[in-house]
Amino acid sequence: MGNSAIVTTAKTVVGYCEPFSVRPGETVSLMVSSLEVGEGRVEVTRLRCGDPYVGLDESLVDLHVTPSRFAVRPQPLRPGSCVVVGSGPALDGLPAFRLRMRVRPSLAGDGRSQVLIGDRDEAAGAGWAVVLDGDGVPRLRVGPDEVIGGAVLERNRWVEIEAGVDARSLWLRQVPLPTRSPGEDLASPATEVRAARSDGGSGVVAGTGRGLLMAAGWGSDGHPTHHYDGRLENPTLEVADPTAERPDVYRIVASWDFAAGIGSSLVQDIGPLRLHGRTLQCPARAVTGSTWDGSVQSWSEAPEQYAAIHFHHDDLVDAAWEANASVTVPHTTPSGVYCFRVTGPDGSVDRTPFVVRPASGVGDADARADVLFLLPTATYLAYANHRMTIDGSDFFPARNRLRPEFQFIRDHPEVGLSMYEYHADGSGVMYSSRRRPVLNLRPGADGWAFTADTNLLAFLERWGRFDVATDEDLHRDGVELLARYRVVVTGSHPEYASTAMLDALEAYLRAGGRLMYLGGNGFYWRVAFHAEQPGVMEVRRAEDGTRGWIAEPGEYYHEWGGEYGGLWRRLGRAPNQLVGVGFAAQGFDRAAPYRRTPASFSGRAAWIFDGVEAADVIGDYGVGRGAAGQEIDRFDERLGSPHHAVVVAYGDDHSPEMLRTKEELLATRPVVADPRIRADMVFFETPSGGAVFSVGSIAWYGALAHQGGDNDIARITTNVLDRFVDPESFRYDGERGGSATS
Repeated sequence: MGNSAIVTTAKTVVGYCEPFSVRPGETVSLMVSSLEVGEGRVEVTRLRCGDPYVGLDESLVDLHVTPSRFAVRPQPLRPGSCVVVGSGPALDGLPAFRLRMRVRPSLAGDGRSQVLIGDRDEAAGAGWAVVLDGDGVPRLRVGPDEVIGGAVLERNRWVEIEAGVDARSLWLRQVPLPTRSPGEDLASPATEVRAARSDGGSGVVAGTGRGLLMAAGWGSDGHPTHHYDGRLENPTLEVADPTAERPDVYRIVASWDFAAGIGSSLVQDIGPLRLHGRTLQCPARAVTGSTWDGSVQSWSEAPEQYAAIHFHHDDLVDAAWEANASVTVPHTTPSGVYCFRVTGPDGSVDRTPFVVRPASGVGDADARADVLFLLPTATYLAYANHRMTIDGSDFFPARNRLRPEFQFIRDHPEVGLSMYEYHADGSGVMYSSRRRPVLNLRPGADGWAFTADTNLLAFLERWGRFDVATDEDLHRDGVELLARYRVVVTGSHPEYASTAMLDALEAYLRAGGRLMYLGGNGFYWRVAFHAEQPGVMEVRRAEDGTRGWIAEPGEYYHEWGGEYGGLWRRLGRAPNQLVGVGFAAQGFDRAAPYRRTPASFSGRAAWIFDGVEAADVIGDYGVGRGAAGQEIDRFDERLGSPHHAVVVAYGDDHSPEMLRTKEELLATRPVVADPRIRADMVFFETPSGGAVFSVGSIAWYGALAHQGGDNDIARITTNVLDRFVDPESFRYDGERGGSATS
């Protein structure tokens, strides 16, 4: 099949694959869920373009899917983070015990029952748990008995809770902890409530055998439910010491130190039995605890002040679905972007993309092309299942008519959030994952990100041979991934980059590599990846930048790796240093053309415009009727743009809706005809014989296919790619280039 249509009927079948990127010889598995029960079938296509406005271009490939037909059914999504501690004799039958922990609820009183800790089987009335009821009052439930706390817990305020049980009674004690606000009551009274037991004084609390949960309770199906929203800190479980002469002498069974093991899924028990737990669905660690006093900002400097975990009932990083089919990629399969094309029982179609990297043989000269297309999957993770189309944003209104993918997100919020949303409790979403259905990571689903990048994919398909790899591959493999390629081409919006990714790109350029940055707002936010769970990414939106939310005070350092988060510009590594331009402005009502500078007609960069007929204006077509738009980047020596770089064109004819990025403004003020709102097209050589070409605009991709690819933007891109593939070294003399404006 060549060009074909993207079906726009309601979506009833969705899937994801694992891993997202494979080499020949490796296996990729497909997980599918269907709202309709019946038979599904799957085939694999090679994707060449996924933009419906240009035309979906895919073709069937002979990859053996096992099985190609299979039974489909709804596979549940179970969001909600928690900690699981395995069952065992120490927890399954407790004598008189007491539990101490510190709690900061963030959605107390929202009408839900939220379990703080316990092993209780509520349906059977067995086991024990400390619970927040729908009004935000703590309760201790032990077997058939219950004691109700004496005060409603306030949202976002720390309180110490002690709960206990002996042969005759249950009790709950609440001690509000002091706040730093002089407007708060620093001497809030403690409350203690007791209730009698009804089991005749047997003393032992029978366990359920399921193990202990923190921030959730056990459901009747054996999965966690009744998830808690908020922070817990260092629960400690003690039992009465049978060897003591007094009944109020206790010994520690377990003491879980949340300050230990930050950055991992392990929750360490420093008690004598080492009853360690593990987190599920990635609750937030490296967050401030009840003792944080503002004297430190990094959790690694004083972990004891970060002895808390923040849980959410809408956390989701791993759907954990059963696999329906798989493909082992033959060694003859060319590198590229492929899709599992799944058809459900009712005819609904879903395309789940994956990447085939080139073969890994270092000595095989034929195994690799000269050009690598680096798919910006870190950006895809950041925007995964975003609600901006549904709810609107600061830059564009909500839409009434939604594509099926976004209608599915609206109807099924359990697919999880993007890094541009808030959790239900008002905290920003710091983690995202591809190990779940990502509805906008599909051909034609969204004009942003992946669909946009398939226009660059289509251009490369027309140009010649190339390979494909992902940001996650680059993070893991470093400069070795790039070193064998003469040219690296970016996607349209490589906004997110880890330290390892940036280090690799810089090392590649220092060694003589050639980089084509065919987008805008690139290399903007620092991110981190989970060392244990592939495909899970973290962002801490610190200090400044155009962002959906800002991290809480004291929480600007990543959990994974402990690096300071935020903008690469504020970290001393502005994108200007890497690619010559950096984020300048954004606006989505219309785009602008580029205007050529004198340097585009003569001098060392004039070859870029060979065959371009336009005497002045280029790219007055495409998305928004211009090649310079959406998010644009500017040449600026003050931010590290190389002084010898040549600005060969610039786009500055933007509407008032194109707004300067906020990190450049020292104060709010009206700006008229701001000369710094522009997209600069830049070229420069490197001392090692390499070069960089940057277009400074996300909208560049939308102009490539104009008139079937016969246009100035495509001609320029082809000229640069042809020259960059040429092994002849670029000559570097360090002469000062030229900027478009002062």
